[in-house]
Amino acid sequence: MLPEYLIDTNICIYITKQKPPEVIRKFKKLQVGAVAMSVVNYGELYYGSQKSAHAKKAHAALESLIGVIPVLPLPQDAAKQYGRIRSYLESKGKIIGNNDLWIAAHCLTLNITLVTNNVKEFKRVPKLRIENWV
Repeated sequence: MLPEYLIDTNICIYITKQKPPEVIRKFKKLQVGAVAMSVVNYGELYYGSQKSAHAKKAHAALESLIGVIPVLPLPQDAAKQYGRIRSYLESKGKIIGNNDLWIAAHCLTLNITLVTNNVKEFKRVPKLRIENWV
């Protein structure tokens, strides 16, 4: 069964920090399995924990998070979506960050909604369903 939502890195950080309250309320209302993160988000979070002044604590928090929010691998078809999205956005002069391209491609491939506080970038991607819980 596929999750309903793929949560962006900023939302993962909010959940880990248990704030803002509106994000935590929304997250707690969902059924187990309704939320996942992309392996791309996991990479961003791992990078952040790696460079933290408190790396051991940050790694432990990340491991705790992925115990609750599973990490989804990128399906092969996401590469095609990535190519379509990047080509389209470049042609419009509205390119977004490379990791954001992969995250959008992941959502579109699985036909699931992205939850992010970075709506400004992601709204450039046609047909991407977005929610902001903040």
